[in-house]
Amino acid sequence: MGINLSRQTFANWMIIGADRWLSILYNRMHSLLLKLDLLMADETTLQVLHEPGRSATTKSYLWLYRTGKEGPPVILYDYQETRAGENPKNFLNGFKGYLQVDGYAGYHKVPDVTLVGCWAHARRMYTDALKSMPANSSKPVTATEGLNFCNQLFLIERKLKELDPNDRYDERLKQSKPVLDAYLSWLKIQEQKVLPKSALGKAIAYSLNQWDKLVAFLEDGRLEIDNNRSERSIKPVIIGRKNWLFANTPQGARASAIIYSIVETAKANGLNPYYYLRYLFEQLPNIDLTDEKALDQLLPWSSSTPVNCIVFNKLSK
Repeated sequence: MGINLSRQTFANWMIIGADRWLSILYNRMHSLLLKLDLLMADETTLQVLHEPGRSATTKSYLWLYRTGKEGPPVILYDYQETRAGENPKNFLNGFKGYLQVDGYAGYHKVPDVTLVGCWAHARRMYTDALKSMPANSSKPVTATEGLNFCNQLFLIERKLKELDPNDRYDERLKQSKPVLDAYLSWLKIQEQKVLPKSALGKAIAYSLNQWDKLVAFLEDGRLEIDNNRSERSIKPVIIGRKNWLFANTPQGARASAIIYSIVETAKANGLNPYYYLRYLFEQLPNIDLTDEKALDQLLPWSSSTPVNCIVFNKLSK
């Protein structure tokens, strides 16, 4: 509009908009998230310059919690100073069900959940092992065998992608479980042959240590074989971080987490974030913010969302 405004003014507007208005919708989505029985989680680092009692270079974290493939997508970010397991425990207080994560031990602090592992991480350990081996090594044969077991499981999943959860559950028992049984036997044999601290040894140890979580996807046909959905949701933060580099204050970091949550959930539901945010800032000041039904009408998947907020190619499908 040709008006010169300071960076600080822009930052203050972002914080006020998040705290006063967007946080209302964020909290509503959080409460709805906790009522589900299948969630996914991940975390990434975040630098915050002015945290009380901490140096500017200390790592903080942005935690991600999201829905799986069932139902409308909900993607929430939560800023915390540390990577302690108390953070997901507190955020997910009241949630009971399956929680799909990577191998980070901090998620063990979350009560009343069945942790589901990530086969993409298990597979990546073998590809990394292969990259680290010299060309004349005999070990690539063993690493390739481990990689092939993982590839078989992903191939089965691609074939079962379009099935309903009940049929997928049955087919996994028929097709995936024999591969898992063979892989476990192979792991126990190879564990005795490789150097534990080698890249291949670490790949084998990862699968063995994570075994209960890696096979948990067999329990429910709605579960996915990997946590890639979470990794894709954390990627916008990682890419954005290369540009904005850091948050100045904890207040700004919390506001960023709220804004990212609204924007990424809107995108995942096929909305144009700009027009959706305009819609929210027009509507939120004019409704009873304690009325859950009124708030639900503003959620990204609401049928009352104006057509101009919907991305055309999503609408055409």
